[in-house]
Amino acid sequence: MLASYISICVLFFLLAWGIYYDIRRTHIPSGIRQSGKLRFLNFVTFFMIRLGVMPEKLGICQKYKVWRILFNGVPPKKNSKLIIKDLVFDEIPVRVYWPKRASPGNRRGVIYLHGGVGLIGSIHAYERVTRFIARRSDSVVVCVGFRLAPEHPFPIPVLDCCTATIHFLKNAEEYGVDPNRIVVCGDSSGGTFAAAVCQHLVPRKDLPRVRAQILFYPFLQGIDFNLPSYQQSHSIPILFKKRAIKFGLTYLTGKDENAEGLMKNAHVPKHLWVKYQKWISADLIPEEFKARGYVPIEPAPFCQELYELFREGSNPMFSPLIAEDDVIRQLPETFLLTCEYDVLRDDGLLYKKRLDDNGVPVTWHHVKDGFHGIMFPIDYGYLEFPSTRSSFQHVIHFLERL
Repeated sequence: MLASYISICVLFFLLAWGIYYDIRRTHIPSGIRQSGKLRFLNFVTFFMIRLGVMPEKLGICQKYKVWRILFNGVPPKKNSKLIIKDLVFDEIPVRVYWPKRASPGNRRGVIYLHGGVGLIGSIHAYERVTRFIARRSDSVVVCVGFRLAPEHPFPIPVLDCCTATIHFLKNAEEYGVDPNRIVVCGDSSGGTFAAAVCQHLVPRKDLPRVRAQILFYPFLQGIDFNLPSYQQSHSIPILFKKRAIKFGLTYLTGKDENAEGLMKNAHVPKHLWVKYQKWISADLIPEEFKARGYVPIEPAPFCQELYELFREGSNPMFSPLIAEDDVIRQLPETFLLTCEYDVLRDDGLLYKKRLDDNGVPVTWHHVKDGFHGIMFPIDYGYLEFPSTRSSFQHVIHFLERL
């Protein structure tokens, strides 16, 4: 009886706290359609995060394990149009999706790297996304179940993605795939991994060349956390600025301490500011994207301790935007999706400029009413947003011409 009473009190407290947090700490611009739906999703996200924190504080289990279970969501119904198998590519678990309809030859292949900041997310959580791509583009899709931080911190998750991709490139025909038509795709941190995998494969002359990369609102640099989009969208769900930095810190170091210093750019010594200013600067962002109140902010005084903690943040495998030009110019054709109301928008805009400057063909789709994570609820019925399905159509059209 007492346990039930305590549980009810805890749930009521979380509900009240969630409502207060949503009202006082979040901002949903009028430019986002169906803002009530986003408020609901933001509240559910907050509730899930707090539910994960409680067992950790009680010493029951790590919060990330709870989040992973919750993030898996409701599994979709069986699909009669796809053959789905769980396999292993060089010790990395994958799930492969084949369209059932006959094909006159080998199909296009898509390696999908899921989001979740390298901490959460799974093959199960992204089942609807990968099924949709396989079904609509008539492609063989491979979703990679890479290991997650903090148990397996950077660079283990992205190296797992490299391993699975290399296996697929080497053995594509075994899966009914043309090895010269393989695309690497990912969303959010999965977009980071996709960019890093493509860069990692640039010098590999013993493998078929990746045909294209598809990046949905990727994180691409850990140098400047005060670009216009970080300022403009810092409190817009679902990826708040502080949440993004804390999760990124945990993925990189296993700890989420000192996020405040990173938010003020205290982790970057002067010589790195000078080195990377040619690639990472608000001056390189088109003026139209600064209209919502961007104000230049000087970095906080440099902190050596913070720099040492975040030193790997300047590793191109973590921050693909700072790879050298001789790597960038060899990258495959790219589809890049950015969202206006996303802290990571400017990472995408700066990467687009780098690709353009180095002669890499780029198809850019900017979702003017979009926010971080808008692609995830595809085939989730009511939870889809108007721009979710229409944006996927752009992706499908891109794939169909490869």
